[in-house]
Amino acid sequence: MTVLIGVNDLVRERTPDDYRASLVRIYKEVGAQMQPDGRAFAISIPNWSVVPAAREYGDPEQIRHVTDTFNDVAREEATSRRFGWIDITAASISGLGTAGWISSDGLHPGDNQYAAWAEVIWYTIRTAWS
Repeated sequence: MTVLIGVNDLVRERTPDDYRASLVRIYKEVGAQMQPDGRAFAISIPNWSVVPAAREYGDPEQIRHVTDTFNDVAREEATSRRFGWIDITAASISGLGTAGWISSDGLHPGDNQYAAWAEVIWYTIRTAWS
């Protein structure tokens, strides 16, 4: 099971404490739904501060700082529950400037970025079970 949440919390200007409270509830439910031999993985929030539409939501440096803070919270809460942690942040900017990296709306990931995330996610999950 994988969980990637938080960008909408950032856009709605929730505090890190509010985000943590939501994560605690969600991660608790994830843990309750897991099979005895199952694993859960929390996935970092991608670095969306660099996309063209990010400026509509504030200063890109501030967006990046808050994203890093939220990722710290998510990693802490995930690892305290023995969930795996998958950091896609570097992958989310690895193809900046290439076709298909950012969707036509200038905000969301494009297919190529999603593919890069999938590679990181799959590699991490595969190695965790080997």
